[in-house]
Amino acid sequence: MAAMKRRDFMKTTAALGMGLPLLSLGGVAEAKERNVKPDHPVVVSSANGERAVKKAMEMLTKGADPLDAVIAGVNIVEADPNDITVGYGGLPNEEGVVQLDSSVMHGPTHNAGAVAALENIKHPSKVAKLVMERTDHVLLVGKGALKFAKAHGFKEENLLTERARKIWLYWKETLNPNDDWFPPPPEELDPEVRKIFQVHGTINCCAVDANGDLAGVTTTSGLFFKIPGRVGDSPIIGAGLYVDNAVGACGSTGRGEANLKNLSSFLVVEYMRQGLHPQDAIMKVCERIVEHTKLPYLLNKRGKPNFNVKFYAVNKKGEFAGGAIYESGSFWVYDKNGPREVPIKGLLKGS
Repeated sequence: MAAMKRRDFMKTTAALGMGLPLLSLGGVAEAKERNVKPDHPVVVSSANGERAVKKAMEMLTKGADPLDAVIAGVNIVEADPNDITVGYGGLPNEEGVVQLDSSVMHGPTHNAGAVAALENIKHPSKVAKLVMERTDHVLLVGKGALKFAKAHGFKEENLLTERARKIWLYWKETLNPNDDWFPPPPEELDPEVRKIFQVHGTINCCAVDANGDLAGVTTTSGLFFKIPGRVGDSPIIGAGLYVDNAVGACGSTGRGEANLKNLSSFLVVEYMRQGLHPQDAIMKVCERIVEHTKLPYLLNKRGKPNFNVKFYAVNKKGEFAGGAIYESGSFWVYDKNGPREVPIKGLLKGS
């Protein structure tokens, strides 16, 4: 190899020298950011998270770790048979089996844990936390996740409630007009089936405590009537949940495949790292998803996504936001002004 010319060496050295102050300034900026604290703890959650934010705030004001607080919050919803999108009572896959996904992330340690396609365990978020604390892994799936949960004392139970079974059965009976399944006459259709059919849902809850420490959890029964073994974004760190203790936290509900293809929650946090308010960061990511949605079957007549994705974010200062591709519904927040529902802002109008 030819020796480097003196002139080239000087150029390289000068360039490195010019880079050093930038790196140093960046380090100082990050150090200052770590000292940022909100004037009050803040908890944000999806539309089904009223009880979650209240429980999490109750624990935060007593000094609990933010991850313990948000997990305790979503545990209420996981155990509620009336929420057909999470935990016990969640709608099953196409074979009538409830498979649950969850992830947790702890800001102070930047550690994470997750489970996917977990059967017969009511609280996947608790198992995800144990994966984080008691293994060197991040994600356990299927039978392995179940064995791990049982080894730690979790008891198996049937998660398919009578309500969820009726909804699943009606879906199966009406799936194909040419098969041998027949639905009941319309006048005999169960009221539960009339009221709820093909709903999408998940619960996400993120928090920042009085010390500026962050944490988040996402838990779900996944896409209704999915192919057995399908895993969405909820248990994937960076897709359905991401936390950086120097910046903020973000979680999501909606079409998981879109978040998997864009690492959406990670991207929201990265935009916040650049100085964007959580609302602006969410809108930038919604724009990215819209730009990347190209498959014809995912587009409406206007050439825009025919699905929705929602985000819930809070930064280290305690600033928060909820946003979506299409304006739809609300999310829950609990801050110094108490618990309340806040409308979700959308990037696009219509659906």
